[in-house]
Amino acid sequence: MNTLSTIKKSIICAICIALCYIFPMVFHVFGAGAVFCPMHIPVFICGLICGWPYGLMCGLAGPVISCVLTSMPPVAMLPSMTIELITYGVVSGFLSTHIHTKNTYVDLYISLITGIVCGRILSGLVKAFIFTGGQNYSFAVWISGSVITNWPGTLIQLIFIPSILVGLMKAHLIPQRYIKEK
Repeated sequence: MNTLSTIKKSIICAICIALCYIFPMVFHVFGAGAVFCPMHIPVFICGLICGWPYGLMCGLAGPVISCVLTSMPPVAMLPSMTIELITYGVVSGFLSTHIHTKNTYVDLYISLITGIVCGRILSGLVKAFIFTGGQNYSFAVWISGSVITNWPGTLIQLIFIPSILVGLMKAHLIPQRYIKEK
């Protein structure tokens, strides 16, 4: 498999960090930020393309820069959201470099779904035990906030992220996972 240089990975990471700033502004104009999770998309894309170290950087820098410049996410949500996004970038990035089923879509879905599940669970645990001290945070609150409210955003992630990555591969903007024999 052809790999990206450190410079190209750094550029992709920087673009994804910028998208973490831009996407929420666009979605919040329509009042749909919390539902569609726009900041999650560039973090996943960065992790899946560049690997876990870049996914970690995007998951950390994206929400912090966005918070400083636009107050989105609000400061009170920043720690748990940053931990969630870091988890997305690290898990999806790590798995994308280690999962090789010989099918690009299967690889991407395994990495993406595992990242989503791990990020949501870790975010819930952090909210429950660190930021609320277990007070007023229950399994029902977690399900409501992390699963029910966000299902449209999760659906968008599952539909568009693999398609975007395969499109970038077909356009030869990022390396293809598997080269078809002629």
